[in-house]
Amino acid sequence: MTRGKFIAFEGGEGAGKSTQARMLAAALAERGSGCVVTREPGGTPGAEAIRALLLGTAGEGWHPRAEALLFAAARSDHVERLIVPALAAGKWVICDRFVDSSRAYQGGAGGLGDADVMALHQVGSQGLLPDLTLLIEVSTETAAARAHARDGGEADRIGGRDGAYHARVASAFAALNKAEPERFARIDGDADAALVHQAVLAALLLQ
Repeated sequence: MTRGKFIAFEGGEGAGKSTQARMLAAALAERGSGCVVTREPGGTPGAEAIRALLLGTAGEGWHPRAEALLFAAARSDHVERLIVPALAAGKWVICDRFVDSSRAYQGGAGGLGDADVMALHQVGSQGLLPDLTLLIEVSTETAAARAHARDGGEADRIGGRDGAYHARVASAFAALNKAEPERFARIDGDADAALVHQAVLAALLLQ
């Protein structure tokens, strides 16, 4: 059986990743392609439990190293129990965030460094990377408006960090794209969802 395709949506808060993941899944279903839509952290019961620990706002939170370890543990379970089996079954896997988020958030904005994040990923998930990462980029104003509409002013622990932190995240994503252009497709996310969806399909050669 032909291996499925692994597509990740990346970007900062309010970029529209979840919306575009659902729209892509619907487009693939119309074409008769089997797909799994999932998210990080999460996607399996164990990973969802770790998600609650990471994003919940109770308590003092985690320092960057502990945060990176928790993300890596959640991802390892996700890869082992959901992503790899789905790909082996010939399905598309559409993931709302994957390791590039850890590289941008914990590695870049958190100061841990890319090498350490990728070392954890090698141990936990055998270095698995998406076939293509769709990096949705939006203006600060668009991101803030969408995040507020989504969260109602009640952001999770990471989404609620200050603007300087999220600016570092955006800079880290841009650096990853520049370093690995063959693995990234940049998508202008400021347009309405339908136009962004068309850009996603074009990047995947599905038009």
